[in-house]
Amino acid sequence: MFSCGDQSDDVNYKEMIDNGAIIIDVRSESEFKESSIEYSINIPLNTLSSSLNDIDKNQVIIVCCLSGKRSSKAKEMLKSNGYKNVFNGGGWKDLENKIK
Repeated sequence: MFSCGDQSDDVNYKEMIDNGAIIIDVRSESEFKESSIEYSINIPLNTLSSSLNDIDKNQVIIVCCLSGKRSSKAKEMLKSNGYKNVFNGGGWKDLENKIK
């Protein structure tokens, strides 16, 4: 499956998680309920802008969705609102495999 994640080889998602990064899954609530990465937080892309006050700007954040397209938009939204440590993990299944 095509993934629009941050493809840089030096991104170690597992290490980031081990060091306290959070995963925000921006898929719809129904998609998230079907299956998701353990401990990930569901904030659908269409509600992300209204949830910004609940997210620490200094937190390392990994965003994911189904293919990486919505998470790419989420990353840009977070970056444009002053979040510095945001990574697009791409599709949640691909990300899940990277952090095992």
